[in-house]
Amino acid sequence: MDIPASSVEPSRPRPRTAALPTRTLALGVIGPGRVGGALLEQLRAARTRLATQLGLALELRGVATRHRMWLDCDDPQLDRRAGAQTWRPASLDAFAAHVRGLDGPAVLVDCSASEAVADRYADWLCTGLHVVTPNKLAGSGPLPRWQAIRAAVAAGSSRWRHEATVCAGLPVIQTLRDLLDTGDTLHAIDGMLSGTLAWLCSRHDGAQPFSMLLREAHAQGYTEPDPREDLSGTDVARKLVILAREAGWSLSLEDVEVESLVPPALAALSTDAFLDRLGQGGLAGLDIPLAERLARARAAGCRLRHVASLDTHGRARVRLEALPAHHPFAHSRLTDNIVQLRSARYCDNPLIVQGPGAGPQVTAAGVFADVLRIAEAQEARA
Repeated sequence: MDIPASSVEPSRPRPRTAALPTRTLALGVIGPGRVGGALLEQLRAARTRLATQLGLALELRGVATRHRMWLDCDDPQLDRRAGAQTWRPASLDAFAAHVRGLDGPAVLVDCSASEAVADRYADWLCTGLHVVTPNKLAGSGPLPRWQAIRAAVAAGSSRWRHEATVCAGLPVIQTLRDLLDTGDTLHAIDGMLSGTLAWLCSRHDGAQPFSMLLREAHAQGYTEPDPREDLSGTDVARKLVILAREAGWSLSLEDVEVESLVPPALAALSTDAFLDRLGQGGLAGLDIPLAERLARARAAGCRLRHVASLDTHGRARVRLEALPAHHPFAHSRLTDNIVQLRSARYCDNPLIVQGPGAGPQVTAAGVFADVLRIAEAQEARA
């Protein structure tokens, strides 16, 4: 008997049961502070998903601080830190050798702010270790050290990724590299590269003294422990140097024209004395000049914003600027970072990358993304 077509159950594709091949990437984390600690939690939370969906096994082999290090051979729970009880005196050489192991790719993740660690990058890269970092010192420090790092990358198969050094988790460096690597010509970079100063500028409307806003930002953890590090513009200048070097200019920190917002009298104080003065409010040496600049900007229909800029000749500046109300930077929100790339392709309408550019979670996510890009590159070579 013929079976009616309507009663025939359509065939269904059988689910794939073949397991993905497992690839292992060994990791060592230096500096388990705010960013490093957030990264360790993100690694732990993603481990099962990465293994089942991507066939990627992230193997944490060690965690190191300035004085101590925890190795997986001593403590299998080191990624939870609170449960890691066995430790050894820190040795960067021994730590790197342990993470590298005998075979397979390995990544050292430097979440410290240490010059001594940055000094080791070139040697580690030459030995086959990959390096990922949010540490700005290598990318903006002495030019010979940066050149040695780039030479080590060019000479071998190791990778140095430092996306999180500029605007935390925002894809600024990768976007710039994509433009240049595909043949575009960069004309200029402008950016608001400090989440702290973005917040201060957006809140500074004349209703209260600037120092009161600074005190609030410090209390909420938006600033560095010494807020003058934010106000000096040096941290922003480092980020601009990193972008300039990525764009092909051999720029150094001393080449950047930096306007500090810290009056000389306040710069001469000790950190404790400055914080005491800040806690009392009413820093006239800071409040009066900024109130006057705000009034002049408003009279011209402008808004004050802290801006870093790099022009087509490689000239770099960091300063407080009065921008017209229609400027994209005039509408920034909270601690947003904004980077505007003007190139041959993006000339009349520049390319803009914008979003939260500060905080341990987003910074750690930017570091994590760099680790995964290295894993993808290993798969492509396999």
